[in-house]
Amino acid sequence: MTDNTLSETARNSKAWPFQEAQRLAKRLRNGKPNGEPVLFETGYGPSGLPHIGTFQEVLRTTFVRRAYEALTGQQTRLVAFSDDMDGLRKVPDNVPNKEMLTEHLGKPLSRIPNPFGTQYDSFAAHNNAMLRAFLDRFGFDYEFVSSSDRYNGGAFDDALRGVLRNFDAIQDIMLPTLGEERRKTYSPVMPISPSTGAVLQVAIEVVDADTGTIRFTDEDGSVVEQSALGGMAKCQWKVDWAMRWVALGVDYEMYGKDLTDSGVQSGKIARALGGNKPEGLIYELFLDANGEKISKSKGNGLSIDEWLEYGSEESLGFYIFPNPKSAKQLHGGVIPKAIDDYWSFRERLAEQPLDKQLGNPVWHLARGNARYDGPDAPGAGDSLSVPYSLLLNLVSVLGLQATSENLADYVASYTGQPVSDPALIRLIDCAVSYNRDFVAPNLKKRAPLGGEVGALKALDAALAAADKDADAEALQTMVYEIGKREEFGFENLRDWFRALYETLLGSEQGPRMGSFIALYGVEPTRKLIAEALAL
Repeated sequence: MTDNTLSETARNSKAWPFQEAQRLAKRLRNGKPNGEPVLFETGYGPSGLPHIGTFQEVLRTTFVRRAYEALTGQQTRLVAFSDDMDGLRKVPDNVPNKEMLTEHLGKPLSRIPNPFGTQYDSFAAHNNAMLRAFLDRFGFDYEFVSSSDRYNGGAFDDALRGVLRNFDAIQDIMLPTLGEERRKTYSPVMPISPSTGAVLQVAIEVVDADTGTIRFTDEDGSVVEQSALGGMAKCQWKVDWAMRWVALGVDYEMYGKDLTDSGVQSGKIARALGGNKPEGLIYELFLDANGEKISKSKGNGLSIDEWLEYGSEESLGFYIFPNPKSAKQLHGGVIPKAIDDYWSFRERLAEQPLDKQLGNPVWHLARGNARYDGPDAPGAGDSLSVPYSLLLNLVSVLGLQATSENLADYVASYTGQPVSDPALIRLIDCAVSYNRDFVAPNLKKRAPLGGEVGALKALDAALAAADKDADAEALQTMVYEIGKREEFGFENLRDWFRALYETLLGSEQGPRMGSFIALYGVEPTRKLIAEALAL
């Protein structure tokens, strides 16, 4: 496949990353001046621990970035920007040493001691490190940029002067959006108190925009005249966002729908500063199992580490990929399907024509990883010898005594060869953890009722007489035939299979029974039937 073929196909792709890339390419018809890389940005607020909502923004932005490269052949950069100069407004619920943090409320996150007891020198530094560690683990190609480093080192000084020069124009944009009380103290630039070190929400007077000198009333009532440069002040959120777009030359940034209004106002401010609002997508927010917005401070929803205890990195990316404008719930129940669907799409990829590949999430996941090294997704066409859902059914039957070792033994017996695939080994470990925390506590087997008793006895007799080499297909046919017998009174096969799941496995849904019996074994399955009939 040539680059021209890929580019031509990308021009007509309806996959959402290519739709975004097409809009950006229309805006940057000839790329950036002097061949400068097109800049993609994603933001992180380190007031709370990183979570999947943080990660998904980097991943989705990377999908668009790689789609843009495929479409245009142009160079790009991705900046992961941490707003660690923000003042801590409240103490998060899910962090230690809350009393210590309370003493530092209002100070920049990068100037607050580290409550976690790790080697990092501030609250923000610890959370920033957690973000980078996960992004590195997934293989993202990005540049980490700290707001504090930019402010303190003077890199934002020229942009701050621009804010001060356009002070009145920015006030004209922002004041009509604020309540009466807030208008009295609002200023585009927030000074750092020389007495307390807090970020102050006070009115300021611009003394000299060129030197960056401002005047304000400090918390102790004294009138202070000091520079706003070199980390002595920071911009209000919406002004800060706009200033950053202009200072860094950001071309693309997506954000959640809760920032829709902020995006509108920041776009106006960017124009007042002589720049433009980047292209971008407004995505729906992730929800927890109760349909509530995931919050860094509450720590609700799934953490990154929790997903990776029960599922793979690829399954997380796969779940995030589709329909960014539709809300998704994040809880343990979505993981098994995400894993099996990922492998289904991965197996399908190798046989698809290019236009279909560009709509396959696995294509985008492979290109979004810095380890990507070819035009086709690594492992395209691969498949798991045992689906994750089937592993879960097996481990649920084994109960809390299940281990990775005995589960691997069952899989080896089923496939006829030792388990050596690293992906399968990893998922076996995940299945044991998932069963322990989600499946085993909720299993409730019921006694068979009515015709179900006779059907289970018939299945037991059929298994006893089955050829010892019967494969999954033969066993599935056997189960089908019993369920179709009129004497047992099933209106349809669905009722028969539900009875099997509820009496043998303790769940409302389950696997293809022929595959399960082949994996678990005929005699152990007969034991399950005997236990069900004894209830």
